[in-house]
Amino acid sequence: MQFLAQIDPWLALGVVLATAATDAVYVMFTSSVIARKRVAAANYSALWYTLSSFAVISYTNNWIYVVFAAFGSWVGAYLSMTWLHGPPGKPPAPISPESVQQ
Repeated sequence: MQFLAQIDPWLALGVVLATAATDAVYVMFTSSVIARKRVAAANYSALWYTLSSFAVISYTNNWIYVVFAAFGSWVGAYLSMTWLHGPPGKPPAPISPESVQQ
């Protein structure tokens, strides 16, 4: 239990928020790729790597932060899927040819 005393609560919160944002951005990146929106996909990709670097750098010094990263990842994916698709049971809207940017 010595390792629990070494947890910095602000750093743990930062890891949770960074991984939640990372997963949310990853979902948006994937959505942009599927919709063939090149600029949006490139922007989300750059943001994705920037956010993930904070979490990786933070938890490489202490493995316990991986738990916070996993929690943040779950929250980010869940919230972004909820935002994109609404409540469960509502299928995503089909992609129309008009909505695809070339």
